[in-house]
Amino acid sequence: MESRAFQELISKIDELRVQFSKRLESASTVEKWLSVKEACLALKVSTRTLQAYRDNDILPYSKIGSKVYFKSSDINKLLEKHYTGSL
Repeated sequence: MESRAFQELISKIDELRVQFSKRLESASTVEKWLSVKEACLALKVSTRTLQAYRDNDILPYSKIGSKVYFKSSDINKLLEKHYTGSL
């Protein structure tokens, strides 16, 4: 026979599990912003090439002061757009 304290503990653990699951779901939907250096590493291009992507409207960006940022989803879209698959 399980005690009342044990049942309360199980109930609290279940509540925490639900809250944790909700936080994990919301964290995965948060957009990741990359710096110029991170974007260059992700695309395996130079800063000059990345600048050309910006100048030619190939890759959207956000600029705050002198800092430039790129959405990881935009980088993924660019890569998907130019994906050719296996030969």
